Parts: sequence; structure tokens; C-alpha cells
Amino acid sequence: MSSPLARRAVVPASWAALLAAAGLAWVLTVRSSADMEPGPGTMGLGLWGFLLLWGLMMAAMMLPAVAPVVLLYLRTLRAQATGWTRAGRSTGLVVGYLGAWEAFGLAAYGAAWAGGEFAARAPGAAPWVGALLLAGAGLYQVTPFKDRCLSHCRSPVGFLMHFGGYSGRLRDLRAGLYHGGYCVGCCWGLMVVLIVVGVMNLAWMAGLAVAVFLEKTWRHGKAFSLVLGVALVAYACFVPWNPGLVPGLHMPATMPM
Repeated sequence: MSSPLARRAVVPASWAALLAAAGLAWVLTVRSSADMEPGPGTMGLGLWGFLLLWGLMMAAMMLPAVAPVVLLYLRTLRAQATGWTRAGRSTGLVVGYLGAWEAFGLAAYGAAWAGGEFAARAPGAAPWVGALLLAGAGLYQVTPFKDRCLSHCRSPVGFLMHFGGYSGRLRDLRAGLYHGGYCVGCCWGLMVVLIVVGVMNLAWMAGLAVAVFLEKTWRHGKAFSLVLGVALVAYACFVPWNPGLVPGLHMPATMPM
């Protein structure tokens, strides 16, 4: 059995590991974007290349926000697992969580591909569709379903009680998928925003990552979520007359068709 001092060291070490993983994912994402322009479509990537990049992006954006849940999960394992076992089980949780976002990446790939096709074939209508999508994402921020999913992410005690009924070698992976499903339900609208403004738009990526973190961890997170929704609707009002605000649905004249 580990000493109390060793158990107390788990929290900062786990925080450091998650933040280091997120930092590495950011570095790899930025390096991958070096030869890509934020614009419509899948940036010339096939499905598997897109999913690999999407996984890196989700790790970069989401790991800081999910860190409190992972740490709470670790605390429940302290009395029943050794250090290496805790590390393996928490890794299973994170892999399951990212797996839920990777599954959403299939829909993201289809949406990005469709957005590129639409921007090329109907450039006049694309900004209006972009405005509708942004407004829809903003309105989703104030829906009961968003509030329910966000409440789960902010207070995951029910999640911990639920995973207690899991058994078998894949129990941690299942727990991660379960929590990741709620996180997808909470944040899918913001990922639609990312597709509309260009999947590899690093500035928007960073801004949305901060927004997700504040929603889930700040004590005023729920109020912030509502303000963000209003801001997205307001932003959408300018898009039809400024197509460059939605690079994911705007084909610049200098970009090849």
C-alpha cells in the first residue's frame, strides 16, 4: 500500500501528465498545420488522415478540461490500486474519452467535406448557411439538453457512481466513452463552429479550447456558456455580408476550385 505522501503526489503528477499530453498534441497540431490553409473542405486529407489530425486536435483542446474528472477518478482508485494500476486505469479512461470524440470525427469529416463542396458549388449561398449554423450553435448553448450535459461535465459524481457498476478489463474504457459521450453532447455545437470557421483555424481552436475549459471548470461556467451562445448568434449576423468570417464555407478567389 502506498504512503499518504505518495498518494498526495498523485494529483500534481496527474495534472502535469495531462497538461504535457495536451501540450504535445498542440505542438503536433501546429506542425501538421504548417502546410495547410484554414479554409473549406478536409484540407486534402482522406478519412484516416483527417481522423488522425482530429484526434490530435481533440487531445489538445479537451484534455485540460477533462483533467478534473480524471483526478476525481484517480481518487476513487487510491485505496484499491497501486500506482502502476492507477496509471493504466486512468489511461484507459482518457483513451475512452478521446474515442468518443474520434467517433464524432467521422461526422466532422463528412461535414467538412460537404462544406468544401458547397463552398465551391454555391459560393453565394454558403455564407448564409454558415450564418445559420453559427446561430444554431449559439442557440444550442441555451437549450436544456446542453445544460444537462454541461451539468454532468461540471459535477461528475453521478458519472463516478455509474462507472462503479462496470466490471471487466474494459471498464475504464467504457467509463471514458460514457463521459466522453456527455462531453460530445455538451460541445458538439462548438465543434460545428470550428468546422464553419475552418478545421485548421488555430486561433479559433485556441479560443474554443479556452471556452470549453471555462464552461466546465469555472464557477461561473454556466453563465459563461449562455454569454457565449449570445456572442455566436451576434457573430452570425455579420457573416452573410462578410463571407471571410467563415473560412470553412468561403472559397477565396485565390484558392483553386
